[in-house]
Amino acid sequence: MSRGRFITIEGPEGSGKSTHSRLLCLHLKKKGFKVLHAREPGSTKIGEAIRKILLDKNNKRMSGACELFLFLAARAQVVDEIIRPALAKGYIVVCDRFHDATVAYQGYGAGLDLKLIDSMGKFATGGLKPDLTLLLDVETGAGLKRGGIKDRMEIKPVLFHKRVRNGYLKIAKKEPRRIKVIRTTDAPVVAVRDKIRRAVSDVI
Repeated sequence: MSRGRFITIEGPEGSGKSTHSRLLCLHLKKKGFKVLHAREPGSTKIGEAIRKILLDKNNKRMSGACELFLFLAARAQVVDEIIRPALAKGYIVVCDRFHDATVAYQGYGAGLDLKLIDSMGKFATGGLKPDLTLLLDVETGAGLKRGGIKDRMEIKPVLFHKRVRNGYLKIAKKEPRRIKVIRTTDAPVVAVRDKIRRAVSDVI
């Protein structure tokens, strides 16, 4: 493979992103591909510091604008420091969340201007877009019941999370060629894993 491939995994809380991004990376490495696994926010020293601020439940007074700028700052850093260099070297980059998450959470969820988010997102990433986005869709109630200790984003009201899920589905409807929706509510991990592998094989 002469050039890298950029694959993002998106979804509401409890959709299984972290699990399936790790499984996908292990699968691709076994196939002999060079693979880089990233997460948003995070994966760089700066990004991980920003992540702690964003997810800290003590930061209850964080404004929507502050939240947006912090997510974009972490994204700008990971794109510049890790993602673009890896793609240039022919790696498959699998990223747990990217720009679609900001549109879904800060746009549809928090009600910030979608056009502004899109414009700022392009600036932060230099226009980088995924070759494939896997949207793991889970019913809001089922997703929020999964996992252990909740962070600042996870403890937001249920109505917020419902708007996020609906936002993701609206994004997918606008870009069906890039975004593949995979339902994970009550779906066995193996079944979801196999659907992801088939979707990825078409891209690489």
